[in-house]
Amino acid sequence: MWRALAFLALLALAAYGAVWLADRPGVVTVTWGGYELATSLAAALVGVMVLAVVLGFVWAFARGILNLPERLTLSSRRRRQERGYNALSRGMVAVGSGDPIAARRLAGEAERLLGPEPLALLLTAQAAQISGDRAGAERAFRRMVDDPETRVLGLRGLFVEARRQDDESTARAYALEASRLAPSVTWANEAVMEGQCADRDWSGALDTVSRRASLGLSDKAAMRRQRAVLLTASALDLEAGDPERALAQAREAVKLAPDLVPAAAVAGRLFARRGDLKRGAKVVEAAWRANPHPDLARVYLDLRTGDSSRDRLARAETLARVSSWHLESRFAIARAALDAREFGRARDVLAPLLADQPTVRAYDLMAEIEEAEHGAQSGKAREWQARAARAPRDPAWCADGLVTDRWAPISPVSGRLDAFVWQTPPDLLGRAHGTAHEGEPAAAPGALNGAAPAPKAGGVTTINTLPSGTVSPAVVPVPVKVPEVVGPGR
Repeated sequence: MWRALAFLALLALAAYGAVWLADRPGVVTVTWGGYELATSLAAALVGVMVLAVVLGFVWAFARGILNLPERLTLSSRRRRQERGYNALSRGMVAVGSGDPIAARRLAGEAERLLGPEPLALLLTAQAAQISGDRAGAERAFRRMVDDPETRVLGLRGLFVEARRQDDESTARAYALEASRLAPSVTWANEAVMEGQCADRDWSGALDTVSRRASLGLSDKAAMRRQRAVLLTASALDLEAGDPERALAQAREAVKLAPDLVPAAAVAGRLFARRGDLKRGAKVVEAAWRANPHPDLARVYLDLRTGDSSRDRLARAETLARVSSWHLESRFAIARAALDAREFGRARDVLAPLLADQPTVRAYDLMAEIEEAEHGAQSGKAREWQARAARAPRDPAWCADGLVTDRWAPISPVSGRLDAFVWQTPPDLLGRAHGTAHEGEPAAAPGALNGAAPAPKAGGVTTINTLPSGTVSPAVVPVPVKVPEVVGPGR
């Protein structure tokens, strides 16, 4: 609509100008070279306009002739680029589909047509990677490093290749250089922190965590958790040599992550070593409320050196009241009662666990009770040990397929920080779950009190024939490194 109005306005203006000239006739005289040319003003204006149009066409034609070689060159270059980018696109598809022959051919074509184009170099490197040509991939990545625009990408590729060759020192050097050039690159920061953790450089890792948070690479909750884990790791290293500094770090870790069991455990031990039993008990009790754990129970029972077994039993019962009789509280009481030789108390506190999906630890404790009361040759002890051999597993620290009873700040398999999780390991041997196993009597109250197992119909007593102390072999999955292809999104 606005265009139509503008056209009408221009048309009206032209009509007004024509009328204005018609109302004011005049003569234009041109004298040149002894000649004199006279015409009306309107004819002169029309002649000037026609001359301008003719000159414009002549200039456009002349400029087209003069620029023809450049236009032909640009057209050829454009067609060459189109062919190059087409080869580049098809090459990326070939890499993604795992066709090394097509990928190498198209990578060579793209590099020939596009020259030292970053994407062409990347395609060359990827084609070499999926072809197994490590030397070719490294050459392509080194060419990227020579170009400031692709230097970080080249360092990323060299980092991956160094790790594939298990050359951790070289890989760390590449990651450190990349983090210096581009502080916000995630993979470089993670690799640098992994290296610092592997070297147990906890202070350097703490600085890296703070820098990542300041750059927005991790949220506040993740930063607090990572700082707590690193402070706990440092406190564990300093526990023997510098207990005061270790205690300060452990207390800070507890503030950052109140549910981090190792932090509360080391803080409780260090408070007890300093003689501050009240604060040590307070730290452990707070962590126990949030996350009852056997490590906390051990620290709590051992707060005061030289306590009698009955004192330890009383402290275990305090833990039970704090956590409303969590199953870990029952294990702690049973262990303390066993040490105090109160076998009936130990059996009674384990009875609910044995009646509801008993685990290896419950059966092992029952076997220890029988051995302590009736001797190592007790038939009941052997029966409990046989049940333990096929019972469901207890929770443990698990990370990357590794199962252990001790926490560590990093995974020894992958090097990840805060990888260990307290959970029940997968039951790879297919043990039966339940309170009674095939061929075994259910745990009856009489059996818990040390009586003989209840006979079946016909007066026949079922006795498990597994040897004493039989345990299931630990099956630990071995992680496999998957080949990694460096791409723009990595």
